[in-house]
Amino acid sequence: MPGPRVIYWFRTDLRLHDSPALHAALDLQPEAFWPIWTWDPHYVYRARVGPNRWQFLLDCQDDLSRSIQKLNDKSKLWVLREAPQTLFPKLFAAWKVTHLVFEKDTDAYARDRDNAVMEAAKVAGVQVIIRSGRTLWDSDDLVEKNHGKPTMSISQVQAAGPKVGPIPRPIDAPKSLPNPGDLSLEFEQEQPPPEPDFQVEAREHSDKSYESIAGPNGDFAVPTLQELGFPAPTKKITGGETEALKQLARIVSDEPYTATFEKPKTAPTDFDPQATTLLSPHLHFGSLSIREFWWRVQDVVEKYKGTASKPPVSLSGQLLFRDMYFGAQAALGHDYAQTMHNSHCRFIPWHLPSKVDHTKGLINGEYHVDSAQAEEWFQRWKYGRTGFPWIDALMRQLRWEGWIHHLGRHAVACFLTRGGCYISWERGADVFEEWLLDHETACNVGNWQWLSCTAFYSQFYRCYSPVAFPQKTDKEGAFVRKYCPELRDLPTKYIYEPWKTPLLDQKKAGISIKGDGKEDLKGVYPRPMFDFPERRTICIDGMKQGYRVGLYGNDLRVVDGTWRQLFNDEAEGPTEGSTFEDAVHGSGDTKARDIPSGGEENDGTVQEGAGGTADEGGDNRGGNSGGNKRVRGNGNVLDRYIKKAKR
Repeated sequence: MPGPRVIYWFRTDLRLHDSPALHAALDLQPEAFWPIWTWDPHYVYRARVGPNRWQFLLDCQDDLSRSIQKLNDKSKLWVLREAPQTLFPKLFAAWKVTHLVFEKDTDAYARDRDNAVMEAAKVAGVQVIIRSGRTLWDSDDLVEKNHGKPTMSISQVQAAGPKVGPIPRPIDAPKSLPNPGDLSLEFEQEQPPPEPDFQVEAREHSDKSYESIAGPNGDFAVPTLQELGFPAPTKKITGGETEALKQLARIVSDEPYTATFEKPKTAPTDFDPQATTLLSPHLHFGSLSIREFWWRVQDVVEKYKGTASKPPVSLSGQLLFRDMYFGAQAALGHDYAQTMHNSHCRFIPWHLPSKVDHTKGLINGEYHVDSAQAEEWFQRWKYGRTGFPWIDALMRQLRWEGWIHHLGRHAVACFLTRGGCYISWERGADVFEEWLLDHETACNVGNWQWLSCTAFYSQFYRCYSPVAFPQKTDKEGAFVRKYCPELRDLPTKYIYEPWKTPLLDQKKAGISIKGDGKEDLKGVYPRPMFDFPERRTICIDGMKQGYRVGLYGNDLRVVDGTWRQLFNDEAEGPTEGSTFEDAVHGSGDTKARDIPSGGEENDGTVQEGAGGTADEGGDNRGGNSGGNKRVRGNGNVLDRYIKKAKR
């Protein structure tokens, strides 16, 4: 009797070590075994992914393919360039597949995709095997043990996780792999429509990766950045399982660092090397197993003779935070990544709110420009031209390198939302989605909700000063001088407040502090785009009113736009009148007004508690679900009057 003919579908598990799903596939003792990757147009066109993260993914795929070839020179990672939803029904028949095996993915799009593929498998008589391996505990099981609710605090994870069961020890990588079967593809490729393409502005030419299902040479090769139309990465950070395991070994070899790590005590201004592990991109793409990371750290901690750090600030605590966000996402689905319809996300009338497809109840990737001033601030923030060197240095590091320290992420997120610009956290999440190497929706969205105090965390009055905070770890401004090189020769006393620099000192430093930052001019650094203490006060007042009104994203008044009746017209954000049209055509930009630029007279700051400090989260556990039902298909004046933002 013929043996199993198994497709192993790699996704966010680009490794051979500690892969429960791969282990389950090989336990079938396949007669034919195809390790494949489907080149999904959702990520090629509909997700925001910059060249740095694309290259990291390609590195991971190339490294995995080489590792497979070492175990079986007749095999490799076979990349098929078609959407999985249309590919698999044809592939099941062409290769006479009996089993499809893959690692579980709880991302909202991934659930929809996998359900479609599983339905096709059922029709074809193909058995599907799924194993959890992306998180410490299966996210759905974690939610179940959390009384069926989203995990909104680390203490909930610590309580629910052990009820799921102990975290298993990692599984060894396989020693061999079976041969693939026939690779003929006697069917037509269905090429995806390239529009809308959320990455069109980043491409140097149109995407060519779908010109042939097996690639330009017919060898199922991993695509290249050139095929995708992207320029070379601005900084090369190598991806792949080989590099991940090498980095992990280096980290755990430093036993004091591993055992006593406390994330809030690491310096956001450190670079070359950075103060933290930089393993998060490997966790996202699965080139490093989270259980491998967990147990290697635990083994060091158990043997350490001194006083070891503990969650939530320890290395293991960071992994628990990751499971928390994945649990929240698993419970809330598509609504998790937006305010609209989200029962656990507070509604705040931010500037630049997302457009919503009310037939689906989902944001559509575009946003409203309710204030030209807010749009200008957003663009200056995004490209590091705010006139606040600490913020600008961080945003330039993010753009060039694809990574910034977690406290740096806190600082720029607070500045954009409740501590400066009063712009929607969804705009910031979009930028991070594009530029972060380690972007995964669960953690990115969770962190932005935390830092905007719309979920997980509620102490909105605790803000980061862009002047005082970086001086705690970098009084000389080395970080700013690195990433804002036009300021490299500025006297130290002015490095975080260059607008205070006397003209003679500006001349000596070869820099002119002037302008609005709309253009990147040589030898010029812009003045600050607003007076920070004044904007901080305005934002805190706005947050106070938002909290006092007490709406969540699933409230009917949020969905139909009547929330404006609950806010004072003078409140920050598009709150004037009773419709969005009133807000835009009435008093216009009076909210995000052009406050005269100035210095920071009171630089007091309180360090925030998000994502790794002594705070454990837990705000909004119950949401605002009292009698509110989800509404789909209702139009809203929000989407009628504001022109599409130029992306």
